[in-house]
Amino acid sequence: MVASYVAKLLLLIALLRCGAKLGADALSMDYYMMSCPFMDQMVRSTVYQALRRDPTLAAALLRLHFHDCFVQGCDASVLIDSTEDNTAEKDSPANLSLRGYEVIDRAKQLIEDQCPGVVSCADIVAMAARDAVFWAGGPFYEIPKGRKDGRRSKIEDTVNLPAPTLNVTVLVKMFGQHGFDAQELVALSGAHTLGAASCASFKNRLSNFDSDNGVDPTLDTDMARTLWRACAAGDGSRVPFDRSSYTFDSGYFNALRRGLGLLSSDQALFADPRTRPVVNAYAMNDAMFFLDFQQAILKMGLLDVKEGGRGEVRRDCRRVN
Repeated sequence: MVASYVAKLLLLIALLRCGAKLGADALSMDYYMMSCPFMDQMVRSTVYQALRRDPTLAAALLRLHFHDCFVQGCDASVLIDSTEDNTAEKDSPANLSLRGYEVIDRAKQLIEDQCPGVVSCADIVAMAARDAVFWAGGPFYEIPKGRKDGRRSKIEDTVNLPAPTLNVTVLVKMFGQHGFDAQELVALSGAHTLGAASCASFKNRLSNFDSDNGVDPTLDTDMARTLWRACAAGDGSRVPFDRSSYTFDSGYFNALRRGLGLLSSDQALFADPRTRPVVNAYAMNDAMFFLDFQQAILKMGLLDVKEGGRGEVRRDCRRVN
């Protein structure tokens, strides 16, 4: 079983290394080999330095990549600041809790000092997420590069981000619109092995859940009491997704099997028969989860990539040129 997953992953990487066509031009692993050969090391050192100061940024950088790619593709549109005549993605309610912008800014500045106008913010976001996953104990995966930065960032586009209250039917449809199947949905959801969520995102499970239940019946009783206490301070209080929230592992899936999923959309993955077998498989096999996550996030990193004249290389990640 593991051998087949390794073979699929190696095939995908081989295709990318050979310059498989992904749009008007081809992304490639060595896109910056001649123009900025040390950019990978500059991003990695910046990310690791930030994570040593604040380990919670691992989850933040991974989430930043996801929220970027699911809105207008992987084009760093989530980094753009709002202006007087435009409210950007980052000021959407769904994005107000995003963090890690300063890490991307620092990496960009280091690279601009050495290779001005060469490396896109979109590539930096993707690389920062990769390095955060590995730093937290997850798999290392290499990514093709050559994305261009988008010029559009509008709050209304964030309607494409999945809400924490969605059921599996809606999640499968939403992820399917981006080319992901149910197994890939579960693999990407495994990113919740890192980080925490605010009480505002799961308080719907604690009271007036539906017409028949006050508390979500899929939520462990002791867990419900714990969440009540944790959220007494207000909606902004944060609770870890699992007990090893700084470590990239299968703890998230084991939590779902015990009714300890934090968000409705998390626990739904175990409650629904279409996704429960995948949750069980990942809970019992770290290697399978790691391999499937690698493939899914590589695929996510190719969503609606801007190439050639469809984008630009921003000098400042927070504003278009």
